[in-house]
Amino acid sequence: MNFLSSIIEKGTSLVSIPVVIEKTATVIPMPLQIKGVHFFLKAKRKVWKGKPVPVFNESPIPDVSTLAIEDIDVSNPFLFKQNMWESYFKRLRDESPVHYQKNSPFGPFWSVTRYEDIVFVDKRHDLFSAEPIIVIGNTPEGMAIETFIAMDPPKHDVQRQAVQNVVAPQNLKEMEGLIRSRAEGVLDNLPIDEPFDWVEKVSVELTSRMLATLFDFPYEDRRKLAYWSDVIAASPESTGGESSEDEMFLGAAEMATYFTRLWREKEAKKAAGEDMGFDLISLLLSNEKTKNMIDKPMEFMGNLALLIVGGNDTTRNSMTGGVLALNKFPDEFIKLKDDPSLIPNMVSEIIRWQTPLAYMRRVAKEDVELNGKTIKKGDKVVMWYVSGNRDERKIEQPDQFMIDRKNARNHLSFGFGVHRCMGNRLAEMQLRILWEELIKRFDNIEVLDEPEYVQSNFVKGYTKMMVRLSAKP
Repeated sequence: MNFLSSIIEKGTSLVSIPVVIEKTATVIPMPLQIKGVHFFLKAKRKVWKGKPVPVFNESPIPDVSTLAIEDIDVSNPFLFKQNMWESYFKRLRDESPVHYQKNSPFGPFWSVTRYEDIVFVDKRHDLFSAEPIIVIGNTPEGMAIETFIAMDPPKHDVQRQAVQNVVAPQNLKEMEGLIRSRAEGVLDNLPIDEPFDWVEKVSVELTSRMLATLFDFPYEDRRKLAYWSDVIAASPESTGGESSEDEMFLGAAEMATYFTRLWREKEAKKAAGEDMGFDLISLLLSNEKTKNMIDKPMEFMGNLALLIVGGNDTTRNSMTGGVLALNKFPDEFIKLKDDPSLIPNMVSEIIRWQTPLAYMRRVAKEDVELNGKTIKKGDKVVMWYVSGNRDERKIEQPDQFMIDRKNARNHLSFGFGVHRCMGNRLAEMQLRILWEELIKRFDNIEVLDEPEYVQSNFVKGYTKMMVRLSAKP
């Protein structure tokens, strides 16, 4: 710890921590560096507390009609948890589609809530920057990881192209058989005519198996991938979530330990001339631009975090959201059983109806006029995909779930422009396989109680949903 002690004594700033980490990457193992940053922060706070992390205490969300328009704050992390979001965003779309909130716990920000305005912001990376972070709040202290989703061109383009082959059509074709077999393994062991938690037994388990497949991760430890995703996406200063600083740093150090070991094992296979496979780590190692990523810890951790969260939240919460939607609209379930060829189209409708990630954030690079409002240079702009996907001006009967909806893929959930979700085809494939296997086995999936929802303004997801399955006759 002599090195860490010297950092504290010299008063190294948090801004320079990533630089120090990268310069010492070949000397100090990544997990130890993460633990060192955690130690540094704790020591620093004994002398200087710094900006406090927001604390969120739940209280009932008021009816939106009781609020003045300027008092509406859709960054409240309990808006989704209490399932009150629809009326809030409808009022903003109707009365103030480009809305300024100056007093949120995450600082002032603009909400963009109509479909066409969101597409404009998302496509104009020349006017709106994705840097330094794509969530509404700030990066937790000491965790300034680098990820291409929060970069602008040209740096964004270089990093994205380096990992794009991970989800190339040939790789997806290679993965499909294994993903299907693991889905079959989950579904064949579900209880019939007995209540169980769909989130725990299916969504988390199946997503963990899929992530383990994508990373060629130790199968017995697959649940750690879903756990790390939850911790990464749940910091209170970033999204209003519930994770603690200790939990976040311990999780990051554990994640670094596992992936450093996995990387070195794959690196040894490559050096020995062995077959590298089609998993994410092998593909990163095989690419000239990313083969040394492990020597850049902030980039290494950032891109792994992006791939884990991206591979977890979209599919996991859409797996649950699809079952809930078919229960709310039972005629659509009948339609599905009568015509399983509708599954690919239904998958797109599920992703629209659910919108598993509620928004993406940008920062204005210059003054911009949008829908009669002037967004100033440096202002924070939040594109609420969850609202745009329910915009009556663009989508017919948007609150209805229709598995045969025309142009179902024209939703906002994957974004637009240079930052459009890289893994969209993979997410669609995973959901398609799930539903193909579900309707082979079960006659009905009955939701027994109102689901329990995630506390977050970013992840629109579920923590529990009790269901009962009926076998096919």
